[in-house]
Amino acid sequence: MPIKTSDATCDEGSTARQAQVDRAKWLALLARATRDELDNAIACCPTAPEFIWLRAPQTGLVMVQGRVGGSGDRFNLGETTVTRCTLRQQDGVVGTGYVLGRDAERAVRVARLDALMQMPQHRAVLAAGALTAISQRLAATAAQNDADTAASRVEFFTMVREA
Repeated sequence: MPIKTSDATCDEGSTARQAQVDRAKWLALLARATRDELDNAIACCPTAPEFIWLRAPQTGLVMVQGRVGGSGDRFNLGETTVTRCTLRQQDGVVGTGYVLGRDAERAVRVARLDALMQMPQHRAVLAAGALTAISQRLAATAAQNDADTAASRVEFFTMVREA
């Protein structure tokens, strides 16, 4: 049983942790969304405030790590291109966008939506509409990939020769 110092402190800490987990989830979805999906999501929020750049879109390299067998020791697999940006809306909310590749416009859209998702009045609309659609498309793609992989599976067996 966890030790509590005060209920208020634990509630604030767990709320902050949950907010971080929620933000990580929506950023992961937005980073894998297509440009059209991001445009449709932004169109759901016509009253979005203006923004200024804290970090204009930049493209660079990051090291990608893999694991032996998917769960073993880490190793450096290679480098990949990533585009990032950070913006601040007029109301002070900061949004960050990271996407694989060199598509600066996608990174801008992800940052814009990240900032909008932090605003309660936009979060419900975006979560129920655009993020659900993106999540469903990604799940359908993963299911199709799993089915394609299963269809090409080969079962090997060994015959025992009697002496």
